[in-house]
Amino acid sequence: METQPGSLHSIVEKYLPVLGPFEDRYRDIHQHPELGRLEKRTSEIAAYHLRQFGYNTLTNIGGYGVVGILENGVGPTVLLRADMDALPIREQTGLHYASTVEAIDTDGERKPVMHACGHDMHTTSLMGASTLLANAKGKWKGTLICLFQPDEEHGTGAQAMINDDLYGKIPKPNIVLGQHLTNSKTGVVLIRPGSCMASADTFKVTVFGRGAHAAQPQDSIDPILLAASIIVRLQSVVAREIGPEDVASVSCATIHGGKAHNVIPYEVELTLNIRTFDPAVREKVIEAVKRIIKGEAITSGAEKEPKIELLGSFPPTINSTPESLKLRQSFISFFGEERTWEAGRHTASEDFTNLATAIGVPSIFWNFGGVDEEKWKKFEAEKDPKIISGSHQEDYAPVVQPTLRTAIEALSVAALTFLKVD
Repeated sequence: METQPGSLHSIVEKYLPVLGPFEDRYRDIHQHPELGRLEKRTSEIAAYHLRQFGYNTLTNIGGYGVVGILENGVGPTVLLRADMDALPIREQTGLHYASTVEAIDTDGERKPVMHACGHDMHTTSLMGASTLLANAKGKWKGTLICLFQPDEEHGTGAQAMINDDLYGKIPKPNIVLGQHLTNSKTGVVLIRPGSCMASADTFKVTVFGRGAHAAQPQDSIDPILLAASIIVRLQSVVAREIGPEDVASVSCATIHGGKAHNVIPYEVELTLNIRTFDPAVREKVIEAVKRIIKGEAITSGAEKEPKIELLGSFPPTINSTPESLKLRQSFISFFGEERTWEAGRHTASEDFTNLATAIGVPSIFWNFGGVDEEKWKKFEAEKDPKIISGSHQEDYAPVVQPTLRTAIEALSVAALTFLKVD
């Protein structure tokens, strides 16, 4: 049965919950962030909320993953996903609800913690949408699944839930839907069919040399110089080894070597991050990166081959085209064309797609804006990127409204687009 845009609009407008409590909940989650694999408090909040609205609720899937299932007659099964984890950043927003949290991370180090990627907004908006859709269950048929995912920032949370028999515990969805806060004007939604986010591969590279007294560099094989040569040469991969119409990035994110001012160390560690959209380009870039690392080591006279370890990978995010076009029409019907924007491709990465590819079903991932309207006007006029703080930055602070309302509405519109609406 095709969803009628008019009926969809009336359902969302009629059953939209009072937003004040959700604004309070958003600020609470923002003030109490939790790193990946440590989302105990946030998961308990999500689980309690789902139970209050009649969802069959499962907890501790793949860590602190939470799933709520609302079976409501014969119809499609739709999965809505939100991620819960925060980042190891010290917040510098000046908000009265700013985080001052520090936590012992899974690597044993104490770190500051901040919601600098919008996952607090994602979690709260899914709680809001789950409320709206539960209250409106007389208007639709099918099965709704609300999934709160842990550990997105490490790129392992979705797969951990799958490996913990997620799809043996819940009905198999016909479609998987998710959204992400982005640096666009608050109140807008952004969607595109096809490729929308890059794959990401992170490698730890250890290069080995020969240590020596800093006053006698001739006795060393300097791994710091070797690492520097690798970093510089890696820039040629994007500039010279892929076509100008292809897209890739190769970044050195960390470098660690040495502990004393008068000692040339034995080894240096690098962390490399590679982003691509096309599988063939991905393979070519990774091969070139490995070749350069090994080649520079040989050139430097290293007596031991570098160690290259894959720390993690994110899949590319590719929206199913027919379903994306259908959802875009629903967004236009609900929000209007002036608030439904064409999303660009982003070199940021997500593990969301794993939830769909694991069972061979379509998926759609879209964005919603969180930038204050006056600040956005200034940005459009001046084109100064410093006007808008970006995600993963210490001053990242989306405006609460109408961002939260838009996010709740977008999830609800998406779910109703693919459920059976009476």
